[in-house]
Amino acid sequence: MNTLGDKALLPAGLQDILPPAAAHEAGIVEQLIGGFEAWGYERVKPPLMEFEDALLSGTGQAVAQQTFRLMDPVSHRMLGLRADMTPQVVRIAETRLRNAPRPLRLCYGGQVLQVKGSQLRPERQFGQVGAELIGAPQERADAEVVLLAARVLDAVGVQGLSIDLNLPPLVGALAKDLGFDDEKSAQLREALDHKDAASVASLAGDRAEPFLALLRAVGPADEALIKLESLRLPPAADIELNRLKRVVGLIRAEAADVALTLDPVEHRGFEYQTGISFVVFARNVRGELGRGGRYDAETADGTQESCTGFTLYMDTVLRGLPKPDPAKRLFVPVGAPGARVELLRDDGWCIVGALDETNDPHAEARRLLCSHVLIDGRAVVVGAKS
Repeated sequence: MNTLGDKALLPAGLQDILPPAAAHEAGIVEQLIGGFEAWGYERVKPPLMEFEDALLSGTGQAVAQQTFRLMDPVSHRMLGLRADMTPQVVRIAETRLRNAPRPLRLCYGGQVLQVKGSQLRPERQFGQVGAELIGAPQERADAEVVLLAARVLDAVGVQGLSIDLNLPPLVGALAKDLGFDDEKSAQLREALDHKDAASVASLAGDRAEPFLALLRAVGPADEALIKLESLRLPPAADIELNRLKRVVGLIRAEAADVALTLDPVEHRGFEYQTGISFVVFARNVRGELGRGGRYDAETADGTQESCTGFTLYMDTVLRGLPKPDPAKRLFVPVGAPGARVELLRDDGWCIVGALDETNDPHAEARRLLCSHVLIDGRAVVVGAKS
């Protein structure tokens, strides 16, 4: 690549983030992390790459097809470049922090890279910020992570939040109870994911009504729960439904104004979830802001530890926020009093210092995209008479 145009060409799904967008994203990430920490979640920082067999075990299996792999020239073992940070946080919790008291609250933020984008998210590299509640099987843990997601997004200024609650195990439990084999269950799940009632009816035949009833229950959480309670569900599904009802009550008690919907048949993106899960949306924002839910993590002794958590996708979160206010950039000519400049910097000004003498500080300030220029110790609007 010899031309500037060639050097600027990037692979599909990758992009340079320029000023002021890069600083805006970094600032929002830190605000979100600060929100997690205020509720007791401690930050961890996993590496960009790990050994493939560790990275793609357990919950990591769900993103195996999205993971870039390469050979480590040092160890001569295969490495994986993370496509999702949740499996890494789970690994940290179950290895280096295995003796930490439970429940263990961890949070994180960083970049991930995926093999290919999707129609809603064509970006292959994007930022993730999230929180995991490890070793917490309680219903209050389910409510806590939903409320935490809503609180931190509201705090950074996302408007019109809506949280879609899901029960990924429900369809599988119902299909098994009705005698469907694994292949037919997978076909039914796919049809239900696409809300294709005709295909569901064709696949399930005279046993289709319970699945169609689940489809009809999609909607506002309170109304959907009433519809679901009227269904005959297998014991395992009924237990999860009752748990969901109690979790909705806990969320309502803490945040009555949070918009809750329920989709009991959605399974896409919840491949390793074992209980109540959720997706976060915002009004007039394309795509999901984040998703999370309950899952099992394997401990060092081979047992399972119940966990729940969520991940926010920074590219979508930023689409739900207003553009940042322009920075207060102050051009400071050569020879300006240092003490005065320090006071202005402490007062929030972004200082752009001159490197050469200039006869027209206003013109130089304008060229350097400054809104103000320092004249006689005062910040003067560029172009205004001093």
